[in-house]
Amino acid sequence: MSVQCQSALLISDLHLTPSMPQTAQCFFDFCQKETGSVEAVFIMGDLFEYWLGDDANTGSPFQQEVRSALALLSTKVKLFYLHGNRDFLLGPDYLKKTGMTLLPDPSSVSIAGQDYILSHGDALCTADMGYQVFRKWTRKHWVQKLFLQFPLQWRRSIANQLRRNSALKYQRATRYASANRSLQMDVTTSACASLIEKHSIDRLIHGHTHMPNHHHEQLGDTRWQRWVLSDWDLDHPESVLPKASALLINEQGVRYLDLVK
Repeated sequence: MSVQCQSALLISDLHLTPSMPQTAQCFFDFCQKETGSVEAVFIMGDLFEYWLGDDANTGSPFQQEVRSALALLSTKVKLFYLHGNRDFLLGPDYLKKTGMTLLPDPSSVSIAGQDYILSHGDALCTADMGYQVFRKWTRKHWVQKLFLQFPLQWRRSIANQLRRNSALKYQRATRYASANRSLQMDVTTSACASLIEKHSIDRLIHGHTHMPNHHHEQLGDTRWQRWVLSDWDLDHPESVLPKASALLINEQGVRYLDLVK
C-alpha cells in the first residue's frame, strides 16, 4: 500500500484504560480539536493498555466511547493504525467498525513530500533478546488464533500474569542494573541502521520506548534522523509529570505538539 499525505499527526503509547480517565479525555479532545488541520492521523501502537481480542470489550461503555471517537475521526481524516506490543491482537472487526486502515510494521510513507519509516519500535529493541523471542512467537498467526479461542476469562488471566512478570522484570532491572535496563528498553543503533538501509529512507519515527526526542544518528556510512513519540499519562502526577504529545508533520517541517493543557 502506498500512503501519501500532505500533513499528519502521529501518536503512540496512550495505553487507554478506564482507570486513566484524564488521559482518555485528552485523547477524546485530540480527536475533536487537534486533528482538523491535517490530512491523516497515524496511531502507532499501544492505543490500549492491552487488547485481548475484538470480542473482549463489546459491552464496555468506555470502549464504546473510544470506538465512537475513532469512527468519527475516520470520517474526517485518513486514519492509520500500527500494532503495538500491547494491542497486536486488535483485529479486522475493530478496524472495520472504526474505519482505521492497518499498516504493517514497519511501513514507509510519504508526508509533505518527505519519506519516513514508521514503526511501533519494539522490534528495534534487539538488545532485549528474551522479549524478541516472545515477540516472534506471539506474532505467529496460529498462536494468535489459538489464544483467541480461549475463554475470555482465561485470556485475561494469561494477560494479567504476563503483565505482572513484565512489571517484576522492570523493577528488578531498575534496582540492580539500571544501565543495562536502559539499553534493553531502548532501540539499538544497529537495528535502526538495518531498517534505514533496507528501505533506503533516512527518516525514522517510532514509539514504544517512552523517551521522546529527535536524534541525528550514524553507523558507519549510514546516517539518519529518528523521532521518538511520547507516551501519554495525565493520571499519575505522583510519579510522572503529565505528558501527552503528538508529532505534527506538514509543509513547515516536523515538530512536537504538546497536548497537556
